[in-house]
Amino acid sequence: MLDIKFVRENKELVKENIKKKFQDEKLPLVDEVIELDEKIRELKQKGDTLRQDRNTTSDEIGTLFREKKIEEANAKKEKVVKINEELVSIEKEETELSEKLKEKMMVIPQMIDDSVPIGKSDLENVEIERFGEPFVPDYEIPYHADICESFNGLDKDSAGRTSGNGFYYLVGDIARLHEAVIAYARDFMISKGFTYCIPPFMIRSDVVNGVMSFSEMENMMYKIENEDLYLIGTSEHSMIGKFKGQLIDEKELPIAMTSYSPCFRKEVGAHGLEERGLYRVHQFEKQEMIVICKPEDAADWYNKMWSYTVEFFRSMDISVRTLECCSGDLADLKVKSCDVEAWSPRQKKYFEVGSCSTLGDAQARRLGIKMKTENGNKFVATLNNTVIASPRAIIAILEQHYQSDGSVTIPKVLRPYMGGQEKIIRNLNN
Repeated sequence: MLDIKFVRENKELVKENIKKKFQDEKLPLVDEVIELDEKIRELKQKGDTLRQDRNTTSDEIGTLFREKKIEEANAKKEKVVKINEELVSIEKEETELSEKLKEKMMVIPQMIDDSVPIGKSDLENVEIERFGEPFVPDYEIPYHADICESFNGLDKDSAGRTSGNGFYYLVGDIARLHEAVIAYARDFMISKGFTYCIPPFMIRSDVVNGVMSFSEMENMMYKIENEDLYLIGTSEHSMIGKFKGQLIDEKELPIAMTSYSPCFRKEVGAHGLEERGLYRVHQFEKQEMIVICKPEDAADWYNKMWSYTVEFFRSMDISVRTLECCSGDLADLKVKSCDVEAWSPRQKKYFEVGSCSTLGDAQARRLGIKMKTENGNKFVATLNNTVIASPRAIIAILEQHYQSDGSVTIPKVLRPYMGGQEKIIRNLNN
């Protein structure tokens, strides 16, 4: 959410930003919030004048009573009553207009960084850099679900009976590989100086509204019936929410944390669920990183965070690339974002395995997260980044480490988490 003072002083700049995000339907909001802000400020000024008049009149009443001028004092008392009635009306109108202003301000997108490429959709995202060679072996690589099933490692049929489409059972070595990746991601981030945390997996609506836009919430979040609780779609939500309403001493910044959680998503929209595979599902597990820092340090943290994800995948001998998200692909609260994509030798293209975002003070304003400085209290900056989302990371490992005999080589860094096992071998009886 933008500062209304910024909108007031930079109306055309805010409108241009909306155009860059191809959300022209939101352009009228800028004039509407400025008009509402003007009315609110007029009401505040009128209220201040009335309160001053009431204080003066109250002093006069005391003087008149002391002078035994009872009739004049009572007339003044009637005036105070009328002032109070008018103040009640003004305060009510001010509250109503402030709520309308907040609702409209919540819809106006965050100002994007000047470096963000302009484009309508993810089709116009821009490749930044490749890490490792995108290779294609001289033998066929099966679909990842078929690889899993060849190890008796995936059961979506049973999950369909228990939970419906979009769920799955991981079994045996595939389940162990999944846990190994998550455990390694945890230790990798701890080695980078991040504090490990396991957060609540449900959050209240005020936190949801603080960390994401309404449209994102509708497409992602599962609501708990008859409760003001939502299942998290990523632990970033509860991790940023941890600091809701807090005043943090600037000496305590930056705060860098890495969190594990299961994640739950509706997957409503253009992409939908993946019927057979594991790429887009309702439930998965994730290791996340979040940073809360001074606004001036956000750019440096952004570059460090996405580079950690690249380093993590390269340590497993996974070829990846970074992709700059264009303006039309940025969620409304984001200032800048990039995806980390792994190479698929089967599809001969890259696919998303993680996303890094800097949100400026957007979430901090919504949640009231500030830092205490010598020059007063200021909003912090927030950032988040995927270390790993399983099972997408599993897909990358299975495809890039698939061997011609049908086995999968386990990356060396994961072997200690799998009891030293070096390969996953095909079940010949399958």
